[in-house]
Amino acid sequence: MRILVVGGGGREHAIAAALGRNTKTEIFSVMAKRNPGIDLLARKVHLCRETDVKNVISFAQEAGVEYAFIGPEAPLEAGIVDALGSAGIPCIGPTKAAARLETDKAFCREMMDRNHLDGCPMYRVFHSAVDAVDFIEGYDGDLVVKPIGLTGGKGVRIMGEQVDRAGAIAYTRSLNGDVVLEERLLGEEFTLQAFVDGNHLVPMPLVQDHKRAFEGDTGPNTGGMGSYSMPDHMLPFVQESDYRRALAIMQSVVVAMERTGSPYKGILYGQFMNTAHGPKVIEFNARFGDPEAMNVLSLLSSDLSEIVCRIVEGALALSHISFDPLATVCKYIVPEGYPDTPHAGNPITLPADPRALLYYANIERNPSGSLVTQTSRTLAYVGTGETLEEAERNAEQAASRVGGSVRYRRDIGTRALLDRRIAHMKELR
Repeated sequence: MRILVVGGGGREHAIAAALGRNTKTEIFSVMAKRNPGIDLLARKVHLCRETDVKNVISFAQEAGVEYAFIGPEAPLEAGIVDALGSAGIPCIGPTKAAARLETDKAFCREMMDRNHLDGCPMYRVFHSAVDAVDFIEGYDGDLVVKPIGLTGGKGVRIMGEQVDRAGAIAYTRSLNGDVVLEERLLGEEFTLQAFVDGNHLVPMPLVQDHKRAFEGDTGPNTGGMGSYSMPDHMLPFVQESDYRRALAIMQSVVVAMERTGSPYKGILYGQFMNTAHGPKVIEFNARFGDPEAMNVLSLLSSDLSEIVCRIVEGALALSHISFDPLATVCKYIVPEGYPDTPHAGNPITLPADPRALLYYANIERNPSGSLVTQTSRTLAYVGTGETLEEAERNAEQAASRVGGSVRYRRDIGTRALLDRRIAHMKELR
């Protein structure tokens, strides 16, 4: 089986590694910059912008690929799934219309509202800075300011956390008023990802991501500094009733998309805030999360290549997919200065540590063979274990031995940080 993986980050390295466990699967790759990890796994690599749809199709046809697995969101917005499908290459990823769940925040909220779906917070959509500012000034409470389009996970501003009211107004004006304003949700975030074949949805283990740049959940938001999952695939601050409700929301989205003529196939990512009144939808993504993909794909004990076939055929079932009953901790190594002033071009050295899985992200190998940092997240180590403590210890031991001008969050996956999350949820309830 020949499968094209589109994208060159840590998420795509995890996808390629999972596909590569099937020795009969041949992996081909399209990415903007050469990922050293994917490079080792792929039979052939083509370097081009992932949104250059014609170029991608030309390579896919030349390589004779049978399926494509789309990693990032930008090519989904560019309609790569529609174009590859028209060329006879089915994809793991939604069509341009279905991907609006992520690429158009106004569409997502209005779709939930129209279909009376559970978990939708109070929101308003604006295309006028004057009207949006008037709403902010008259709203008695904190709001979240979201640009309508894609922002790489870094475009949201939260009143009372990142900005005050004046800052929210200034940010809204900088976006020309094309925003979704939502009530600020208080609680604990969790991620529920699922395989979807258009009708059937199969969930993956719950994961909690850490967006803040520095330890103690301080500093600016990033693309994600790391994440963890528990051996029972739940999270201790998510009750069984919360989980069932979040899963039901995801299933209702799939039903609504099919009913309205944009059936959803691929990976559906639900970002939830577990509030005092249960889970609310922060956002949906139309692909795996990064880093959350590395947690769940490191645990996947089923054949991802077979899952690809079943998604395309519309024949997905819970019995086809299983995950190892282990905990995971993912720690992202990032260049000094990340995210505001990241240092690129600095050489790094890596340990040979069998206790943790290594996923390359935004890193290059220079002509001399040395690995050097770029301006985004560099690489990630995923530790697994029968307990969270064991998984964290394995990830920490590998991450701590990386040499160079890089840093990471040592507190991710620690019991102390988890206990604070549990206590916070108890306070709210």
